[in-house]
Amino acid sequence: MQSKQNGSCLGRLARYAGVLFLGFAATLAYAAETITVYKSPTCGCCSEWAQHMKRAGFDVQIREVPDILPYEQKFGVPQALSSCHVATVGGYAIEGHVPASDIKRLLKERPKAKGLAAPGMPQGSPGMEQGRPKDRYETLLFDAAGKYTVFERH
Repeated sequence: MQSKQNGSCLGRLARYAGVLFLGFAATLAYAAETITVYKSPTCGCCSEWAQHMKRAGFDVQIREVPDILPYEQKFGVPQALSSCHVATVGGYAIEGHVPASDIKRLLKERPKAKGLAAPGMPQGSPGMEQGRPKDRYETLLFDAAGKYTVFERH
């Protein structure tokens, strides 16, 4: 009788350990991706975009810098695609007010590219929702040579 109870306890213990392990593994699988944002300390729309990224589940690290140009150059952002902030996530550069859904798609598909850009500051894009009519804009996928293609239309 004693060995049957011990076996039953060990079986339950193994099941509990398995459930705990699966829960831990699921937590790791859905861990927030860290995005580092380089922005001016005085730019409000960049801060709003960072909040958009947090609401979308990203772990946002903000680096306030006096000039983003050196960071755009470092991360390979073509000058023609410039905006008001640049970020890095998962080995990609993100320039401007790119929607979180586009970044999640980029990270899922993992195309051979340097990153995504939403050139300029399109009205109605994340961080630029100030009540005026929404602009139509494109998110562009760019490569190391500075060539780009349309990734998504908004």
